[in-house]
Amino acid sequence: MESTHRHFLLYKPHGYISQFIYEKKRTKHKLGELYDFPEGTMAIGRLDENSEGLLFLTTDGMTSERVRGAHYEKEYYAQVDGVISEEAVEQMRNGVLIGVKGEKYLTKPCVAERLEQLPEWVGVGRRIRDERHGPTSWVRIVLTEGKFRQVRKMTAHVGHATLRLVRVRIGEISLEGMQVGEVKEVDQL
Repeated sequence: MESTHRHFLLYKPHGYISQFIYEKKRTKHKLGELYDFPEGTMAIGRLDENSEGLLFLTTDGMTSERVRGAHYEKEYYAQVDGVISEEAVEQMRNGVLIGVKGEKYLTKPCVAERLEQLPEWVGVGRRIRDERHGPTSWVRIVLTEGKFRQVRKMTAHVGHATLRLVRVRIGEISLEGMQVGEVKEVDQL
């Protein structure tokens, strides 16, 4: 039997929330403004309003559950305030204490490394600031978990606020070749 579910890849722009309905009074840009998604489409995981990058969407709840699991790596590039040291990166790699729902949580060990050069296809996003406001650096973080604002909390814990956050990969699928705001329908996730 052929599935009637539909699946999408989205390069979520900065300034959009990972929702289709927002009932609070503030007007926010929602995903449905980017594409005419079918009824019942849901984002798999979230990217906050100030984050950008790869987002999976589906009409299939089982696919959503599977992709959110720990066996799917999520890779992020974070531009941070200041020049991040190897010691700070090592702390994140080994796990740091962050707050999750009012409790302290030790993040799982992960891949973390400084990026000396950003791939060109990531650099096309919005500009944060120039060197007159102090140096910035980039770090690559690969997680198998996804706590609320986890990457931002991890970089803050080691003394470097996240200025720009881009999710570049989920599992084997990456953003490479996609444009900001682009939606691609795919057969499966």
